[in-house]
Amino acid sequence: MKISLSEVCAVDGRERNYTCEIGMEVFPSPDGDYEVTQKEPVTLHIVNNGDQKLKITGRLHLTLSIPCSRCLEPVEVPFDLDIEQDVDCKMTEEEHRENLEEQPFIEGYDLDIDHFVCNELLLNLPMKVLCREDCKGLCSKCGANLNEHPCTCDRGSLDPRMAAIQDIFRQFNQETM
Repeated sequence: MKISLSEVCAVDGRERNYTCEIGMEVFPSPDGDYEVTQKEPVTLHIVNNGDQKLKITGRLHLTLSIPCSRCLEPVEVPFDLDIEQDVDCKMTEEEHRENLEEQPFIEGYDLDIDHFVCNELLLNLPMKVLCREDCKGLCSKCGANLNEHPCTCDRGSLDPRMAAIQDIFRQFNQETM
């Protein structure tokens, strides 16, 4: 969905409120696509502060299904975000790039809601998502989910390049006893 900002940009001091539906069903993140499992309309308040400089404030409620960082099981991650963004409608795309202010959600005088929401989500994605704090993850040999059942893989054989370090630890343990 797109909102035309030309009405707000036309008069200094003009304010408008918008309630916009989020159209995206999948959030394209750098780590993969995450399903949008719940979403509410985005509420935006746009104010022309003069000289075609807009202040966009609002609220975003959305839930993404993100795989656990250890076992890859889907985890529902809710996002309740307060939005605050300044936009200069007079700047060209080249000027935005020079100032390192990329705004892919603005095209001319149109605000693309889905791109705007994606931009806010990218800034607020968690570094690591866990299904639970004590998640055991996957077996590095057979790929079994260790939260569901233990596997029978031999974990005693380490990388042969690490044998020397393992010998040092054994000697250290024997000396301290």
